[in-house]
Amino acid sequence: MDYVENRMAQEAAKAQSNPAVPASHTLLTPINGILLTLLLYLTYTHFRPRPKLALSPTPPPIVFRTFTPPTLRPYNGENNMPVYLSVRGKVFDVSPGRNFYGPGGPYANFAGRDASRGLACGSFDEDMLTKDLEGPLDTLGGLGPEEMEALSGWEERFNEKYLVVGELVAVGDEKKEKGGKA
Repeated sequence: MDYVENRMAQEAAKAQSNPAVPASHTLLTPINGILLTLLLYLTYTHFRPRPKLALSPTPPPIVFRTFTPPTLRPYNGENNMPVYLSVRGKVFDVSPGRNFYGPGGPYANFAGRDASRGLACGSFDEDMLTKDLEGPLDTLGGLGPEEMEALSGWEERFNEKYLVVGELVAVGDEKKEKGGKA
């Protein structure tokens, strides 16, 4: 206890002999330097100029329309056109899957066409596609229950993943369709 009392007496005598302790000794401590740096950083981050956010342009709206096989054919992904294909009379915009359905993709022969029979049979051959674009639509005659079930699975997948942008009707039926809706 004597040591503590002696030490306190020495410090008191030192303070009395040098009453003016410069303020810089109490302000320039490491913790005050850290706090000042932190305060300056927070002030800068709060008030710094922020770049304006640029929104990406919205894609043009897609209007539901009636397609015939010849009017659907140009939508095969070539010449910067969107990629459409038809399954059971529904026309889907499969442009987000351009690497699969567009030019050079594994399903490219279905682009701009009615893909129902090919998807049902699991075949990507050209002979699965309707040759006569001016003729009647494929009625899917001759397909068994397994093929129809496979086609239903494809149709569900397309409905979940892609937008329906129209319907496919036979050449000559598009006028009847418009006349019936009016």
